[in-house]
Amino acid sequence: MIAVLMGGNSAEREVSLVSGEAVYQSLIRQEIECFKFDWQGDNLAKLWDETFDLAFIILHGRGGEDGYIQMQLEKRDIAYTGSNSQSSANGMNKHLSKKIWQNSELPLASSILVDRKGIVPDINFALPWAVKPVCEGSSIGISKVTKTQDLGQALELAWQYDDQVLVEQWIEGDEYTVAILGDKALSVIKIVSDQDFYNYDSKYHSNTTQYLCPCGLNSSQELHIQALALKAFDSIGAHGWGRIDFIVDKKNKPYLLEINTVPGMTSHSLVPMAAKADEISFDQLIKCIINEV
Repeated sequence: MIAVLMGGNSAEREVSLVSGEAVYQSLIRQEIECFKFDWQGDNLAKLWDETFDLAFIILHGRGGEDGYIQMQLEKRDIAYTGSNSQSSANGMNKHLSKKIWQNSELPLASSILVDRKGIVPDINFALPWAVKPVCEGSSIGISKVTKTQDLGQALELAWQYDDQVLVEQWIEGDEYTVAILGDKALSVIKIVSDQDFYNYDSKYHSNTTQYLCPCGLNSSQELHIQALALKAFDSIGAHGWGRIDFIVDKKNKPYLLEINTVPGMTSHSLVPMAAKADEISFDQLIKCIINEV
């Protein structure tokens, strides 16, 4: 019996419910015994009253992607999909994951950490800047700052979601994403948004965002990005499945943006899209993720 853990109480609850329903319907189609569990942050006791062998974690953001739910399952010796609690925590924290990647000599944009209770340090890299909550996903709370005087407003927005904020040099270029399934990198997808950047609306509501696969890179460039994605995934200690996002600048140099250890599974989501490009159906994708446990 599989418990599909969905919902949560993060800013990504709405997306998780849609992703979870898609996973649940796939399991039903495949005649795999399962049930949906809408975790709301304070009702885990109800989950422990259920009998199940495996948890399919499709909780995005805090609580589901930061190691919390993984730790609760580990305490009870219950198997689950995806990365373990420590790797999930490493991946969710953008500052921590960048430090790990820096130690692995992976390509990164310059950045500084700003604490709500501290003083904003001098920023010694050029505008524009990306201002991001350290532990949020789906581009929630992110701003592009083009003038120094706008930094305060961007920090205030990001602090609504996290006490720690990453100010990162904005790399002008094209965005690409690489889905990881097991020990393989799937086909690279290029994301073309008509917004200033690939924000929450572009990801989940816009019908004008384009996803290009083939991505337009030559084969050696694509292989290079896939290799970087696998190295980034492994250095975090991630497992099973996930997604690594990149910006490729005007000189064709790739920069790592972030890792998603529980990516979306909605109709707009990138992992199912990459799988389809590699002739893996949605149902096969779900089965592969389960088999990686």
